[in-house]
Amino acid sequence: MRFTTRKAALAGLATIGASALVLTGCAAAPTDEGEGGETTDFLACMVSDSGGFDDHSFNELGLKGLEDAVAEIGAKSNSVESASEDDFAPNIEAQIGEGCNLIVTVGFLLSSATNEAAAANPDVEFAIVDDGLDADSDGKPDVSNGKPILFDTAQAAFLAGYAAAAYSKTGVVGTFGGIPIPPVTIFMDGFVDGVAYYNEVKGTNVQAIGWDKAGQTGTFTGGFAAGVEAKTAAQGLLDQNADVILPVGGPIYQSAAEAIRDKGGDIALIGVDADVYNTDPTVADLLLTSVMKGVDAGVHDVVVAAAGGDFDNTPYVGTLENGGVGLAPFHDFSSKVPADLQGELDDLKAKIISGEVEVTSPSTPK
Repeated sequence: MRFTTRKAALAGLATIGASALVLTGCAAAPTDEGEGGETTDFLACMVSDSGGFDDHSFNELGLKGLEDAVAEIGAKSNSVESASEDDFAPNIEAQIGEGCNLIVTVGFLLSSATNEAAAANPDVEFAIVDDGLDADSDGKPDVSNGKPILFDTAQAAFLAGYAAAAYSKTGVVGTFGGIPIPPVTIFMDGFVDGVAYYNEVKGTNVQAIGWDKAGQTGTFTGGFAAGVEAKTAAQGLLDQNADVILPVGGPIYQSAAEAIRDKGGDIALIGVDADVYNTDPTVADLLLTSVMKGVDAGVHDVVVAAAGGDFDNTPYVGTLENGGVGLAPFHDFSSKVPADLQGELDDLKAKIISGEVEVTSPSTPK
């Protein structure tokens, strides 16, 4: 079985402006000795996107990866939190001024600012989560001192779509996103294809609403903050009888949870990035599963390699095969899903890894 789609244009990069810095201080206290007794003067730094380091999602995971790495190797760290897109470039410049050896930026929207800073500061190493640093679209990073940290989340989201279709009692599941950028739409592509695959093998007709993969159009809130827009988007899906919702975009899942509680009934939520069951107990009872990407592991590995003098700009790509992406356990929903579902998902995962089932998206990392 092959799932393919036409190439879609990338969404525009965020406009970078000038703004006051929003500093959060050190992400981890400077340490003189690592877990193995090593010491290093290496300074690893991080700049968040506007979701902040308490988003229970990819910013928080990125900071964890940084902290784990510096604790392991006895390095030092510093972090700066962006309140808005206007903070991206100034915050990166502030980290350069701190003497950072490696600056990790978190999120596709920091691409332009990261590329520009890397080009202007060739002696500083940069890495970015969820972007290829490939503004000229030639298939490789534009700067030799910039390393992409990417994730083929379509593979794991495909499994989530299959699970959602298996759980649904109404025959309707839905998804919506924050902003239509590749790190968001890749989840949505995989999800709707997973539903379609379930229909094919089971002879069912579960509908996936909120996203049209062929047209690359769907429902978006316009940002990554929880609030009225996110709750309204979720309510729109619920009003169309969806009983499983996948919100893609950091904290927007919190507003979806509010809409689900208002609606009542056996409606399930699917988390993204982290296993949200563990990171946010306030919504644990609603979670069918989560589509995970190992942002913490990816950042950790890049920091450790850079501190050891092994930095290069070859992209890190997380997949089902290397454990960089995955599907979280069903936790409290284990008794609510079909008894054979986990076995089917294990088999499907093996088929995706082997290539028997090909999962693709216009945003699949190259």
